[in-house]
Formats: sequence, C-alpha cells, structure tokens
Amino acid sequence: MAGLDQPMSVRQISDLAINFEFQPHIALKYWLRTAETMLRESQIYEQEGNGQQAYLLLMRYASLVLEYFPKHPQAGAPEAKAGLKAATKAITEVVQRMESLKPAINARYISWQEELERRGNISAPTRNGSRRQGGFDPAVAGRRTTLAAADNSDLAVEMAHNEMRRRQTKRRATRQGGISEHEEQERRTAGLWDDWEAALSKIPDTRNDLEDDAQMQRDMYASRMRTSKPYSQTSDGSPRATIESIQSRPELPRGPCTDYRYPSIPKPQPVTIDNTNQSRKARSQSPSKPTVPQRPRKDRLEEQSFDEPPTRPEKSVPVTPAVSVPGTKESYTFKPSAYLENGKPLRTVFLPTTLREKFLQIAAPNTLKNLETCGMLCGTLVSNALFISHVVIPEQESTSDTCDTINESGFFDYCATEDLMVLGWIHTHPSQTCFMSSRDLHTHCGYQIMMAESIAIVCAPSRNPSWGVFRLTDPPGMPSILHCRKTGLFHPHEETNIYTDALRPGHVCEHDGLQFQLVDLRSK
Repeated sequence: MAGLDQPMSVRQISDLAINFEFQPHIALKYWLRTAETMLRESQIYEQEGNGQQAYLLLMRYASLVLEYFPKHPQAGAPEAKAGLKAATKAITEVVQRMESLKPAINARYISWQEELERRGNISAPTRNGSRRQGGFDPAVAGRRTTLAAADNSDLAVEMAHNEMRRRQTKRRATRQGGISEHEEQERRTAGLWDDWEAALSKIPDTRNDLEDDAQMQRDMYASRMRTSKPYSQTSDGSPRATIESIQSRPELPRGPCTDYRYPSIPKPQPVTIDNTNQSRKARSQSPSKPTVPQRPRKDRLEEQSFDEPPTRPEKSVPVTPAVSVPGTKESYTFKPSAYLENGKPLRTVFLPTTLREKFLQIAAPNTLKNLETCGMLCGTLVSNALFISHVVIPEQESTSDTCDTINESGFFDYCATEDLMVLGWIHTHPSQTCFMSSRDLHTHCGYQIMMAESIAIVCAPSRNPSWGVFRLTDPPGMPSILHCRKTGLFHPHEETNIYTDALRPGHVCEHDGLQFQLVDLRSK
C-alpha cells in the first residue's frame, strides 16, 4: 500500500511556529527586519496557495511582536518606538489573515485523516515504520507536487523568470493605474512600516515622544487584549477568532509520531496534474515544452489531491493555484535542498553564475586602491525556492579590511519599491585570502538571523581559491557568534567549525541562465 504524506493541522503549525530561540543580544532593528521579511514571505506563500507555510510565518510574526519585542533591551529606546508601533499596527490584519487560512488547513487535514480511516491505516507508516519526514515541514507537507530544485534547475529558473515577469507586469499596471510607489508599498505591507526607518535618524521632541510612548502602550495593550480573549467582535457584531483562540481550541487528534525531524536526503514524491484555466492559457503562450520529470504510476489513493481541500458549505475559502510553467500542466513546490546542523530545512538559493564576475568589475577601482567593496544579494521567493535577481551596491565607507554601509534607509527603500528580499551579501578581500573574518562572521550573523538561507560570498581576486560561498553553522557557529562579546577585526573564536561552504552540495545552486541586475546606489 503506497505511503501518503501528512498535511499539518493548525495546532501542529502553531507549535512549530512558536518553537524558536529569541536572542535579545541581536539589535532590535534586525528583529524588526526579520518580522518584515516574514510578512513578505507569507504573502508570497499565500498567493501561491501554500496556506500552511503562510500560517506559520504569520503566527511567528505575532509571537515576536506581542511576546518578545516588548521585552527586548532596546524596546524603550526612542529610536525603536516607530518600528515597534508599526509592527504592532499590523497585528489586526495578521490575525485576520490567519483566520482566513485556518478553514482550508483544517479541511485538508480532515480529508487526509478520513482517507486514512477509509484505508484502515490511521498511523500512515512508511517502509521504515514512521511517517514521511516531509509531513512536518509546512512548506511541503501533504503536497505531492514537490521536486528537488537543484536536480530540476532549468525548470526552476524558467518558473522564476515567468513569475518575476508576471510580478513586474503587475507592478507596471499598478503604476499606470495612477497608484504611486508609496501607495502600492503601503497596500502591499498593509501600512506596516510607514516611515519608521526615517524616524530612526530624527531626534524626537520630548512632549511628542511622551505622547507617542503613551499611544504605543495603548496600541500594544489593545493588541494583547485581542489575542487574550477567545473572540473579538467584527464590524457586523459577529464573533471572530483570534490567535489565542486558535491556539486554545481543541484540535484534531494527531498520530503517535509527532517529533519534528528532517531526513538527510529528501525522498522523491509523485507529480500531480493541475487542469486550471490559468495553466491552459499559459501553455498556449509557450513555443516549447520544458523537460519535466516523468510522472510515476499511481494507485487510486494517490489520485486524490490534498493541496486544495473540499469547499465547505458554511464557508468558502478561495485557494490561489501554485506557480505553473507555460507549456506544462503541472505546478510545483520545491522541497528543501539541505539542512542546518540542528535539522531545520534550508530552501534552495539559486545564484547566477556570472554574478561574481560582474560584481568584481564594479569593485575593480576599489580593489586597485586596496579598499573593500560590498554589495547586497536581493531576490524573491518562488515555489519555496529563493532566486537572486539583484546585486545592489549601497552607499558605503571602506578600508583595506572593512566595508560599512551607510544610508541604509535608501537601500531598504529601493528593496521595498522593487519588492525584493535580502538574501545575503557579497564583498571583496582585495589583498587577503578567501575566508570569513571575525567581523565578517558578526556581520553575517545579522543576515542569517533574518533568513536562515542567507549567504555570504567572499571574493579574493588575488588569491587561490579566489572566492567562496559561506553560511554559519547552526550549531555551533550561530550560538557562538550570538554570545560573543569580543571586539576587534580579527578576534579568535573557540569553535573551529564556525562557518561552512554553502555551495552545492549545500543549499546554493549556481545557474548560468538566471537573469539578474546590478544596481549601484553609491553617490556619483
């Protein structure tokens, strides 16, 4: 009898969402950026019909804002108030989005359990006697259309290009419709961040500061009240569930195996067919058909799809189809390509092969002067894989051993306008070897806190090897750097394996067909 991947219940996703370590040693501005990244990712997952992962990110956002941010040592600082106020302001919509996702998640889980009962196999064992490990990763749990991104890199890049063009067309249509960039960004983030980055550089007026402090306390109190009561009232007077009620409601029974572990090698899963009108229209616009994995044979059980649960009469929940490729009927979700040392999954990061060469051309004048140059690796999320589409050179101050960005608000404004996520950074070592210095390790820790898949590319054009793609190990690298209080550019650390190569067989995959832009924001 064929195995069946388990979708996740709301309770399982919630438990996973709040199971993370909050580090108060990390500056609050990095945590605020982490929260912003979560919202961006949740919107993409929701648009692609992946409600499980969207729900996890929204729940974790709510946990950060309501439980951890108020306890951060910098929470009372005047420069942090604008960011905290903006984050708190978004809680109401976050709760509403979670409520809208919950029925589809539960219906999918119920459908799975009913099918197991029909087969008389309530524990759904696999060949080794345990459930498939993918059932405990919300991004891929219960989805039969998962593929290994690196093994299907041409398909993944084609999907990314199509999706990025679609988003670009949508942004262009929005501009032509008379909606400004500021208005579009405010709509996209639900007015979350306002202009709090600019507020960081302003010296607050004492009276206004006290008024803002009081208002923020009132907002925080109201948000906590909304999540501490079983129900709140909607505009029409009907009860609406909130985060606390989601966590406290009795959930569907779970099987005996609930440990959250990941395999060393992901198992292949069969492909399903998506006969949506959107896919048929996309097929007619493509002159060629890309090579896709051969569809395996299926029994009657596997013909049932759990990606889109049945609509219930009392509440219809629209589900956006997953990303599909012109010329094919299938739509795909890419599964993790590697895992952290603690077992948590890492999504594949696609890196353009020519990116390093183009960056070194821009950095050449500084390299000749023995000055470092740094750039930010930005991109987007498509079908649970990350694609670097931009190298942004921010304003910076450099020495032979350091490179510090300035005017960060200008860089983040550009990312917001282009709807980009920060996926890592790249910098040169003009006269040193290719390695991660102590300063580099502490810098990258801030990126990897925001996104576990973040990478650091080091270019040492005068040495061999001339470049490398790295990430911190976790553990021991991340905990070691988080708790390190040493100063100095080249201070030692006790651990020897504090960082590691991230290029395949890690989670980074180079692809010579991936398009990207190089944008220089430095003053001319």
